[in-house]
Amino acid sequence: MKNYYKIVIVIAIIYFLAVLGLWYFFGREDSSDSVRGRDITVLNDITMNAGEYWNNLEKLNEKDYGADYVILNTENAVLFSSIKTKKNDEVYSVQSAIKKGYPYSYIMIENTARGYVILLEDGLGRLHSLRNGMILGLIIFGILLVFIACMYGKYIEKNIITPFNNMKNFAGRIAEGKLDEVLVMDKNNMFGTFTESFDIMREELDASRKREVALQRRERELVASLSHDLKTPITGIKVTTELLKAKLEAGKTEGMEEKLDNIYKKTEQIDVLVSDLFSSTLEDLGEFKVSCTDEKASVLGEIIAKYDDKSKVIAADIPDVLIRIDTKRMSQVIGNIISNSYKYAGTKIDVSYRIEDEFLEMIIKDYGPGVPEEELSLIANKFYRGKQWTGSKQEGSGLGLYIAKMLMEKMDGELLPESKGEGLSITLLIPLS
Repeated sequence: MKNYYKIVIVIAIIYFLAVLGLWYFFGREDSSDSVRGRDITVLNDITMNAGEYWNNLEKLNEKDYGADYVILNTENAVLFSSIKTKKNDEVYSVQSAIKKGYPYSYIMIENTARGYVILLEDGLGRLHSLRNGMILGLIIFGILLVFIACMYGKYIEKNIITPFNNMKNFAGRIAEGKLDEVLVMDKNNMFGTFTESFDIMREELDASRKREVALQRRERELVASLSHDLKTPITGIKVTTELLKAKLEAGKTEGMEEKLDNIYKKTEQIDVLVSDLFSSTLEDLGEFKVSCTDEKASVLGEIIAKYDDKSKVIAADIPDVLIRIDTKRMSQVIGNIISNSYKYAGTKIDVSYRIEDEFLEMIIKDYGPGVPEEELSLIANKFYRGKQWTGSKQEGSGLGLYIAKMLMEKMDGELLPESKGEGLSITLLIPLS
């Protein structure tokens, strides 16, 4: 805008210099020559006709000279006047004509001055008035133009330049990561809508950054939690193998089957933890894939038996239908759900089935403390653990149900949690073939 005001000032200076030049041009002495020539011509015509009609000056009314005049005798008495009315204070004489700048001329009859004509019109005065009026009009017009230009500049600055600079500075602050500063919204300027959009963008970026920070914190917590979770079964395996080694050295073999079974269960825990972490990583990279095939629904019973190492599952009969699943991924889903029930409920687990539309519904229900209504929609989120378990000594990574839900969706199914009354119920919608 500084350049704009500089241009306005330069144009104003040029304009007023041009007005001064015009004033000088019209003010030159020779510019009145035409006016003077006209007055002299008119004055000579009146003087000549007055001498001719001296004895009957009323005949002058028959002529139109385009100017007002009076005829006086040598005693300054008015003999004739082209003006119908005369001001009471108006005094005509050669002296007053000279004083007021009126052109005058003597009327000579037989070489004797019998009177004189005074032309009641100051040509130079009219010219000066015209010039001064024109110059004044141009000056007022110039001042008005400068004022309008300044007001227009103010309007442009307020409604375009300032909002644009605000958005420019705002974008710079966003680039620097300063997302806490609010962009003031003014819907009266043409950028009002963009201003609101920019501030919405800032809020979204701020929320995104906070989510990213929270995700990074949860990932660090996950690493720490997994380290602890892996350490527990590994320690158990280490102790069991040392005990088996000592028994073998002593030649004692009784109870070895139980110890080997214990080792197997510990390795299964490690496998679940590592599988969840691996699946989560592949999902983040967009490289997680499933390969669904048609399987008998009875395969679900085999999967349950594999993970029910505490014999707490009470399963109903499985309908004799074909389902379309990735057996390995379905094993991971059911294993995570049963593992969660063992960990957080510790009660019996009822498994029932029913066919609904194009799905086989598998309902897995425990009878533990359940999940509060406000947390039910969150328990399948990545890294989420219920408030009652956060900070507790109960192990968990917050990936089990997240992986299970993600796998069901990739198999064109769905995982639906429900907690009404006692315990937690997980319904798996498994596509029929």
